[in-house]
Amino acid sequence: FQHGEVFVTEDGAETDLDVGHYERFLDRDLSGYANVTTGQVYSSVIAKERRGEYLGDTVQVIPHITDEIKSRILAMSGPDLEDQTPDVVITEIGGTVGDIESQPFLEAARQVRHDVGRENVFFLHVSLVPYLAPSGELKTKPTQHSVAALRNIGIQPDALILRCDRDVPQALKSKIALMCDVDVDGCISTPDAPSIYDIPRVLHREGLDAYVVRKLGLPFRDVDWTVWGDLLQRVHEPRESVKVALVGKYVDLPDAYLSVTEALRAGGFAHRAKIEIDWVASDECETEAGAQAALADADAVLIPGGFGIRGIEGKVGAIRYARTRKVPVLGLCLGLQCMVIEAARSVGLDDANSAEFDPETPYPVISTMADQEEIVAGEADLGGTMRLGAYPATLAKGSVVAQSYGSDHVSERHRHRYEVNNSFRERIAKSSLEFSGTSPDGHLVEFVELPADKHPFFVGTQAHPELKSRPTRPHPLFASFVGAALKYKAAERLPVDIHGEFGVPDSVDVE
Repeated sequence: FQHGEVFVTEDGAETDLDVGHYERFLDRDLSGYANVTTGQVYSSVIAKERRGEYLGDTVQVIPHITDEIKSRILAMSGPDLEDQTPDVVITEIGGTVGDIESQPFLEAARQVRHDVGRENVFFLHVSLVPYLAPSGELKTKPTQHSVAALRNIGIQPDALILRCDRDVPQALKSKIALMCDVDVDGCISTPDAPSIYDIPRVLHREGLDAYVVRKLGLPFRDVDWTVWGDLLQRVHEPRESVKVALVGKYVDLPDAYLSVTEALRAGGFAHRAKIEIDWVASDECETEAGAQAALADADAVLIPGGFGIRGIEGKVGAIRYARTRKVPVLGLCLGLQCMVIEAARSVGLDDANSAEFDPETPYPVISTMADQEEIVAGEADLGGTMRLGAYPATLAKGSVVAQSYGSDHVSERHRHRYEVNNSFRERIAKSSLEFSGTSPDGHLVEFVELPADKHPFFVGTQAHPELKSRPTRPHPLFASFVGAALKYKAAERLPVDIHGEFGVPDSVDVE
């Protein structure tokens, strides 16, 4: 998790979290081809050489590596997952100009402009304009040197995104335009924004969209801000707020849960509510006292995904706390598995566990998927071999999840190796936990829940619904979860006596 979460696309590719940002802002499902890494490129070139496709040629960075990069850039111009052909392909090259790692990619980008025509390519360079507080001035030298390094490679930027903590004055824009040989209209000031959702309006105010359209000769039309304007109003003018405790293993790096937090915020937008996320390390919830201290102020609890045994007992403890106190709780992937473990233990299967965490448990209520057993045993590669991508599920009519989705048939993205052990389903059901969604053949458990008359919102899914949430189209599961949190907050909370470990409060009135 050095670089944050792994974002999974509809077709099952494990990609960089930036792909998630593009999906959310473009409101388009992208394919695995949208994510190109150095490892992919070199692996493909080496495989082609082994197959003899280069006919004995000496394999070099130029042309073989750069040709592979170019082919992947140009592949994005074809039909997408919805069989729609894009008008424009945005290619982001990460890193810093001058880095060894990015040189083949920049050279490939230069060649793409030569191959498809200069009038069909627009280079946009993001550069820092630092503010020196002691002297009270903005410095343009970093931008000048960065552009000079780009020009040495053979790329002349058409526009510059000037990143700063404040607006860049017009006089400095003119200076940068002169020294970098860029139109003044192409020098775009992008000061720190109140939220990422404000950035499109900032770029529009600076005229970047009109400038790009004009330079590429694309059809021009006025921008309709109706939907996005409504979103910004919901972002900046919430009517209420709720506190959600996110109980995770990787809370020291919030980007590990980027799509989860974005989906939570979008769920808040649906109710014109601000989401306050309380980051709780799952280890803190292993004991009754720890869970009480960590979760007492939460209006809802979210248990996200993860791998490995560390922090699992804390996740189970947080679920027990939320279940017995009727606090709304949503479990994602590993969160569902911990819900099943907690339910099994509540009906006498005291040592119930997952085969992932305790291979010797007498009650493996979570087991390895049949097609993953060789991989878990170390007899095959771990990378890219999980159950990945979108899979359909059938929901029980009238269930909480069916009401949330407004449908009995859904499709969600997945990333897991373990599943609910069907041989324990009947015994687990004695806890009142219902298996409310399965794969179409009924074999794989996709959703679990407690009935609405037993808990205001207790739902788990084996999937990662956060990956399909959009700021303007909140995921229904997250919208329902936030709605339940708002009701819980509004309900009158009375003092309760706690009897035993995570005892059931006897005087909490929840609507």
